[in-house]
Amino acid sequence: MKKLLLFLLLFIPIRVLCIDTSATSAILIDTDSGRILYSKDIHNKRSVASISKIMTAIVAIESGKLDEEVTIGPEIEDAYGSGIYVKQNEHMKLRDLVYGLMLRSGNDAALAIASYVGGDISSFVNMMNDKAKELGMKNSIFNNPSGLDEEDDGNISTAYDMSLLIRYAINNSDFKDIVSTKKHVVHTDMNDYSWTNKNKLLFSYKYTTGGKTGFTMKARRTLVTTASRDGLNLAVVTLNDGNDFFDHMNLFEYGFSNYTSYQILSSGVVSIPDDSSSDKEMYIDNNYTYPLLSDEIDSVFLKYKIDKSGGGVIEVYLGDKIIHTEPILVRDKEKVIKKSFIDKLKGWLIHDE
Repeated sequence: MKKLLLFLLLFIPIRVLCIDTSATSAILIDTDSGRILYSKDIHNKRSVASISKIMTAIVAIESGKLDEEVTIGPEIEDAYGSGIYVKQNEHMKLRDLVYGLMLRSGNDAALAIASYVGGDISSFVNMMNDKAKELGMKNSIFNNPSGLDEEDDGNISTAYDMSLLIRYAINNSDFKDIVSTKKHVVHTDMNDYSWTNKNKLLFSYKYTTGGKTGFTMKARRTLVTTASRDGLNLAVVTLNDGNDFFDHMNLFEYGFSNYTSYQILSSGVVSIPDDSSSDKEMYIDNNYTYPLLSDEIDSVFLKYKIDKSGGGVIEVYLGDKIIHTEPILVRDKEKVIKKSFIDKLKGWLIHDE
């Protein structure tokens, strides 16, 4: 028979405001919990232009080849639109190509990265789609590493799917370092480069931590950005938004002004008041944080479900909805051996010659 204990969490209320955007599709999420704080047609499938390069970047980073030197091949001759203007046979580290990809939206960089990491462009695109499936991006298909859509169907996704991608990517330290960089300088055997990030929010909104711009005639303006303040980590995705930087800043301000991130669970030993076990202890491995509005505070509670082995789960509820389930694990209690004063004295007096 499972035990069931309920605990109520009390917090301080804050003020709530309304918000809207001019985007066709938009989403504001908490990147720690994945909670959606604002949404507008988030499952509407559209061409997403160069924000596709977030996927290109994360596949390149996870290849483990960032510090390898790439010899730029003939694939860059197929690039058009925005570029970093590398040349055939030029040598550049893969890491620097990713900087050029993310700061300047280099379509030539995208092709060079794909050719090097995947062996060929087609194989790399398959890697992009495999990663999308892994992340649960159910309404996304990638056809190229750049996001260009004039010669094929381009890359199709949704605001929701792109929020899954940025939530995953921003937790990678290499990715976060790259997209938060305002300016990057590179010296190669053929040229010197100085790249300034196209993400204007890095220069105008002090809480910005990264992002990626995008534009094609078909997709119009697309934008993904991230920001952090007072322990709250947020991301915004907008598709077809002619006022995107302004909308992103407003959405961040809405999130920061109305939500507070609370640590609901702390890793370590779980204390159950009526637990009779003497040689075992229950514990959880992870912290769990969640953003709350003021009028949701009294609706948060925990259910502890313990099985015969002493393990089980903690269910976190917001009203009647489970928002998180955390496994309860079991281990032997650490045995503390008490020494007498004489034993301690002997230990102090004995030493190696």
